[in-house]
Amino acid sequence: MSYQTINPASNKLIKSWPAHTDEQVEQALATADALYHSDWSKGSIQPRLQVLQKLATLIEERVEELATAASEEMGKLIGQSRGEVELCAQIARYYAENAERFLSPVRYPSELGEAWVEHHPIGVLVAVEPWNFPFYQLMRVLAPNLAAGNPVLAKHAQNVPHCATLFADLVSQAGAPEGAWINLFASNEQIAELIADDRVQGAALTGSERAGSAVAQQAGKYLKKTTLELGGNDVFVVLDDCDLDKAVKAGAGARLSNCGQVCTAAKRFLVHEKIAETFMAKLVAAFEAVKIGDPLDPNTTLGPLSSAEARDRLEKQVKQAVEKGAKLVLGGKPVDGAGCFYQPTILTGITRDNPAWFEEFFGPVAQIYIVRNDDEVLELANDSHYGLGGAVFTGDIARGKALASRIETGMVYINSASNTAPELPFGGIKRSGFGRELSDLGIKEFVNQKLVVISK
Repeated sequence: MSYQTINPASNKLIKSWPAHTDEQVEQALATADALYHSDWSKGSIQPRLQVLQKLATLIEERVEELATAASEEMGKLIGQSRGEVELCAQIARYYAENAERFLSPVRYPSELGEAWVEHHPIGVLVAVEPWNFPFYQLMRVLAPNLAAGNPVLAKHAQNVPHCATLFADLVSQAGAPEGAWINLFASNEQIAELIADDRVQGAALTGSERAGSAVAQQAGKYLKKTTLELGGNDVFVVLDDCDLDKAVKAGAGARLSNCGQVCTAAKRFLVHEKIAETFMAKLVAAFEAVKIGDPLDPNTTLGPLSSAEARDRLEKQVKQAVEKGAKLVLGGKPVDGAGCFYQPTILTGITRDNPAWFEEFFGPVAQIYIVRNDDEVLELANDSHYGLGGAVFTGDIARGKALASRIETGMVYINSASNTAPELPFGGIKRSGFGRELSDLGIKEFVNQKLVVISK
C-alpha cells in the first residue's frame, strides 16, 4: 500500500512515505501490549490526564502549522482546517477535565449487597481512520482511550501520512510513553493480522461501508469489540414554516463544507412543496456564488476533492444518476485544470429505482426531493440504508421535535446543520455503523465495566 502526500489542488506529489514492515508492526504491537500491562495503563489516571492537558496546549500553539498541513494534503479550506485543529484541542481538554468523573465507580442498589461498577482498560486497540478530517478523527479515538488506559495502534488513510506523522509526534511531545499511540503505515492485510492477534482487544473504524464491513467481519471472527462510524445519506428537511433564508444558508454550507466530503453533510434535501420553487432558486444562487480555488487562499469558498480518484468516482456517480432519470439542475462536471475540483451540483427528479436514491455522494452534490407533508418527510427520510444524522428546519419547534424523534438516525439537529462537539455523542445506526464516540458514551465503549459485589 502506497502512502503518499499529493496536493489535490495541483495533483502534484509532495512526498512518499515508506510502509512499515511486518517486523515493525510486530514491534509496535509488542510495545503497546507491554504498556497496557504497566502502571501507565493500570495505575492512577492523573498522569494520563496531564498528557491530554499538555496535548491540548501544544495543539493550540501550532494551529497554523497543523491547519496548513491538512489543507495541503487533503484540500480542506484553510479556515475549516483551523477549526478542525482547534476542535482537537477542545476534545483533548474535555477528556482531561471530565474523564476521571466518567470513569468513577457507579453504585447499584441491590438486595444482594453493596454493589458497584468499576471502569478498567481492556487492552490494545486498532484504529483505522479516514482522510476527510485528518486530525479530528484521530483525536476522537486517542483522547478517551488514552484517558482510559488503552494503547492504540493507528492506521491512517494512505493519502494523509504527513498529518498522521504530525499527530503521533504531538502525542509523544505531550509526554505520552512509547506505545500509547503508534502510527502505522500498514496494509489492509497487516491490519487484519493485528485484529486477529490475542493481544488486541478491539477495533475502531471510521470510513466507508466496505471498509467497515471488512473490519467488522475480521473482528467478529475473533470476537473483538468494534465501533464503526461509516457513511451517511443525511436528510436536510426544509418545512413550509421555516426561516427560508436561514435554511438556504445552512443547507448550502452543510452540503459544500469540506467540498461535501463529510459523513454528516446535508445530502438529501427534503423540501416542502409550498416553498420548493423559492428554496431551489436560492440554493442555486448560493451554489453559483462559490469561489473555487486554492484551499490556502482565504477568499476560496470551495476547494478540491481529496484526490483524483475521489473526483472520478463522483463524476461517475452523477453520470449514472442522470442516465437513470435524474435531472441535472446545476454543475455535473469536473472543473478543467490540474487539480481535483468538481462543480457544485444539484440533482432533482431522483426516483427509487435510481441508484442515487440509496448512494452516498461524497462531494458537492445536492439531491432535492419535493414533499407534501410530514408523513412524506418521514417515509423518504427513513427509506435509506444509512442512519447517521439529519437536520429539520421549521418555525414550529414541537413539529420539529416530533419529526426528529421519528427520523431513524443517531443524531438530528433542529434549525441548524449537523455539527459536533466534545460533549455530544456521535454515531449512527443501520449501515452507518454502531457505537458512539465523544461525550461520556465514547469513553465507555472500550472499557471493562466490571461489577463488584460485597455480600450482606
